[in-house]
Amino acid sequence: MLADTDAGSVLTAAQSGAQWGYRLLLLQFLIIPLLFIVQELTVRLALSTGKGYSELILQRFGRCWAKLSCVALVASCFGALLTEMSGLAGVGQLYGVPVWQSVALVAGLILLMVCSGSYRAVERVAMLFGVAELAFLYMAWHARPDLQHIRQQVLVMPLHDASYLYLLAANLGSSVMPWTVFYQQSALIDKGLDLRDLRAARLDTMLGAVLCQLVTAAVLIASAAVFAGHGGVVLDTVPELADAFGRVLGPLAGRLLFALALSGGALVATIVVCLSAAWALGEMRGTRHSLEQHPLQAPWFYGAFAVLLLAAALTVVLSHSLVRLSIATAVLNAVLLPLVLGFLFWLARSELPPGLRLQGRYAVAVGILFLLTGGLGLYAGVTGALHG
Repeated sequence: MLADTDAGSVLTAAQSGAQWGYRLLLLQFLIIPLLFIVQELTVRLALSTGKGYSELILQRFGRCWAKLSCVALVASCFGALLTEMSGLAGVGQLYGVPVWQSVALVAGLILLMVCSGSYRAVERVAMLFGVAELAFLYMAWHARPDLQHIRQQVLVMPLHDASYLYLLAANLGSSVMPWTVFYQQSALIDKGLDLRDLRAARLDTMLGAVLCQLVTAAVLIASAAVFAGHGGVVLDTVPELADAFGRVLGPLAGRLLFALALSGGALVATIVVCLSAAWALGEMRGTRHSLEQHPLQAPWFYGAFAVLLLAAALTVVLSHSLVRLSIATAVLNAVLLPLVLGFLFWLARSELPPGLRLQGRYAVAVGILFLLTGGLGLYAGVTGALHG
C-alpha cells in the first residue's frame, strides 16, 4: 500500500483534483475491489506454488511470453523509478538542494540499505518512511472541501473529453501497477510464508487496498479544494504543488508535511520497484535470489537492482518536467493492464490447487472485471494520448 501511493499516484491524484475537481473521486473508491482482487490472486499464487510471477509465466506459457512480460515489467519499473526519483528531487528543490545532489544521496542510501540488510530490515525501514503518507489525510481534512461541490461533481464523468480519459487512465495505471503484481508475489516468497499465512495475507492485502485508495482520494480532495474555482489548472512542478498545500496549512507546515508525505511514498516505491525488477529478471534466468544473501553470493540480483536504480537517477538528473512525466508513466501502466491482468487470470485458473483455483461464478466475475478494466485502461490511455 505504501509503495502503491507513490510519487506518481500522488501527482496524478493532485492533477486530477486541480484539473477536474471531484469528477475522478468516485473512481478512487471503485478501484478498491479491483486492487484487492488483483493482489489477493498474487497471494494465492505465491503461497500455494512458492514461485514468482515471472517463474510461473515461464513455466506455463514459455520463454517468449515470459520475456514479453519482463519487458513490460522493466518498462513499468523504469517509468516508476523516473517518477519516484523526480519526486524526491523535487522535494529537494523545495529546500534549495540541487537535483543531482538529491538523486545521488537517495540512490546511495538505498543501495547501502539494500546491500546491508535482510528483507525484513529493508521492509521495516521502508514502512517507517511510508507512514508519512498519512499526512495527506490530515491535509484533506484541513482543506475543508465543499460538500455541495462534491455532490455536484462526484457522479459527473465526461468520458467524451480526451483530457479526462487521459487522467482516468493515469489513475487506473497509478493504482493497479504491473510491478506491484510481480513484487507482492516475490516478496511473500522471500518472507518464507506458506498457506498457513493465507488468512493473514488476505487481511493485510484488504487493509492495504483500502488505505491506498483512501490516501489517494485524500490527495485528490485536498487538491480539488485548494484549486476550487480555478478549473483546468495544470501542474508542472513539485514546488507548485507544495505551495498549493501551503495555502491549507500555512507555508512552513504545508510544505513540510507535503515533503514528508511525498518522500515517504517515493522512497518505499523506489525500493519496491527495484526489487520487483531484480526478482523477475532473476526468475527468468532461473537464478532466484533473496535479500537474505550477501551481494557476493547473488551478484546478478544486486547488480540488476543497482543498474536500474542508477540508470533512473542519471535520467532524472538530465530531465525536467515531473508531473507530466509521472502521469505519462501511469498511463503506460494502464495500457499494459490487459497483458498483466490476462496472465494473472490464466495463472489463477491453471496453476492453483483445486481449493484455491479461480473457478465458478467468481471466476466469471473476475474475468469480466479484468476485461473491462484492461479495455478501459487501453482505450482511455491511447485515446487520451492521441487526442488530449
